[in-house]
Amino acid sequence: MTAKRATAEVIVMSSAEQATDEAAALFKQAICHAVADRRVCNLALAGGTTPHDLYQKLADDVYDCDVPWASVNVFFGDERDVPHDHVDSNYHTAQRALLDHAPIPPEQINPMPADAEDLAAAAAEYEQIIRQILPGEPIPQFDLILLGMGGDGHTASLFPRTDALSESRKLVVSHHVPVLGRNRMTFTYPLINAVRHVMFLITGEDKADAVAVVLGDDKRARKQIPAAQVNPTDGKLTIVLDVAAARKTDLKPAAE
Repeated sequence: MTAKRATAEVIVMSSAEQATDEAAALFKQAICHAVADRRVCNLALAGGTTPHDLYQKLADDVYDCDVPWASVNVFFGDERDVPHDHVDSNYHTAQRALLDHAPIPPEQINPMPADAEDLAAAAAEYEQIIRQILPGEPIPQFDLILLGMGGDGHTASLFPRTDALSESRKLVVSHHVPVLGRNRMTFTYPLINAVRHVMFLITGEDKADAVAVVLGDDKRARKQIPAAQVNPTDGKLTIVLDVAAARKTDLKPAAE
């Protein structure tokens, strides 16, 4: 079943595997449309565990479809404060699962320098790289941003009760996340909400409470959930769920 809430298209699938397949199809479609319209697709990948299967699915199909990978510029929506070859690095996960297999020129892949000594300067530098490559004023416009969501409602590295949530000028920030005891680098809302298409892939029963708030009508509760503040100004918002993540809503999967 597909349902619309405000600007969001919400798609519920019967399993995490089917949700991943649906997200992969939409991901490839977005690349094809961007390249057909503008000759390039500027996209940002998500970190965390949920996108891993999506990246593997895309890698499995990389030579079986007409996706113009060579015309893709890759960025990352957030990163952990570890080297790029660290097992916890979002870049490392995407590299091993997808980027090592997709025929994207290496110079078009832009990992976040989240292990730099001066993280504030590194975040500002990453913002400048984005501004140099992407079109759009005053805010560059990505063609596609992939996001996940944690059980606490965080998305990218926008965590509840952190200063990054209120950032209105900087497009990329590095900040301390007390609940993790670690630093993170992340896109901010101004950059995310300028996108042409943002897609959430959310699976698992542990996300159900936050999903119910994101899709609910309680404005006060929604303000406490960072993912609920993703609302593209002129772009498209797609939320792909499995039935476990959607279990506290009234939405039913496509197979039912």
